[in-house]
Amino acid sequence: MFTRRAALTAALAALGSGALPTATATASAATASAAAALPRSATRAVLPRPTGRHSVATRSLPLTDFGRTDPFASRPGPRRLMVQLWYPTSSPAPAPHPRTPAVPYTDPGTGAALEAGWGMRPGVLKGVGTHARAGGRPIAGIRSAVVVSHGRGASRILTSGLAEELASHGHLVAAVDHTYDAAAVRFPDGRLVLGALPAEPDDWDAQDRLEVAVRAADLRCVADALCRRGRPLAGVPVQRVGLLGHSLGGAAAAEALRTDRRFVAGLDLDGGLFGTTVPETGLDRPFLLLTSSPDHETWARWRARHRGWGRHLHLTGGGHLSATDVPALAAAAGLRERWPEPLYDEYLGTIAPHRAATVTRACATAFFDRFLLGLHRPLLDAPGPRHPELRFLWARGA
Repeated sequence: MFTRRAALTAALAALGSGALPTATATASAATASAAAALPRSATRAVLPRPTGRHSVATRSLPLTDFGRTDPFASRPGPRRLMVQLWYPTSSPAPAPHPRTPAVPYTDPGTGAALEAGWGMRPGVLKGVGTHARAGGRPIAGIRSAVVVSHGRGASRILTSGLAEELASHGHLVAAVDHTYDAAAVRFPDGRLVLGALPAEPDDWDAQDRLEVAVRAADLRCVADALCRRGRPLAGVPVQRVGLLGHSLGGAAAAEALRTDRRFVAGLDLDGGLFGTTVPETGLDRPFLLLTSSPDHETWARWRARHRGWGRHLHLTGGGHLSATDVPALAAAAGLRERWPEPLYDEYLGTIAPHRAATVTRACATAFFDRFLLGLHRPLLDAPGPRHPELRFLWARGA
């Protein structure tokens, strides 16, 4: 069972702040030199290919909440965010069209910040293979969206594979970078804003409440932009909005679901429910927990009070980062050599990366297909032979 510090704060904050030992401290010079000397083709990571029938397009947009003063900025001003959209498009996929290649995984500045802070081999994120193309229009008929919140000290890009998968199945996905919380955020004017949250706050309870409140407000801001009638963020009017969060983003998703009835369903990927009253109040709308640990006291309290459809599923052999892109990047990034062994085992687990991605994608797609699109998927009804790693720990509602 994870602890508050280990699973949701200290380790990821250390990764994001650069406190994680670098390759020179954790691996021999010979190992580091050998990794650097490998040919690009041998070290290039590629996200799993989406399984849906739609081609996927993406674009990134700035978003300003003029109704809020950013509590984390060094100078008073409105809260400014970056949002990346992934959506199904009728345009052809990039593979048969070399003149319109897939978009880069991230920009150089954000990539360098993540590589340095997370102990990755320099330059690895520049070469990550994606499956979405730039531009293009969403397919006709989209009326729902999934808003995504990343983990503490992480980045929106680390759930790109899951976003591509959901978009390929017909979902509009909007992933927000929580400025000053994310490891780095690149704005269109060229500014690169690095993470600035404390790695070791004096009062974790107060810090959790502050961060989750800011994140939930960020998610509401994205929903405002997606749902507005005049010039909606994605260019299409959205009527139903779901939430997906990893780690602290899972707590933010729960809090946003509790406080804003526009959100119809929420999915928490291995996030303890800190900084929110959801463990005391429960929720009255569909909520799914997919976790790498069998249980945690905040989850147990939520289950006792939850009033809507609910599931708690356990990914056997999973680690805290199994639901993100990190397992797919690990070999190319040299994480086995660069991360201390206990950290690697705890955060990447023992499950094969392709199985972690397969199970996570299947659960997320089944959940949002059901509660955003009204399509029944039996995966969430009971255990099945196609996903033997998935354990049903708790269920409420049919």
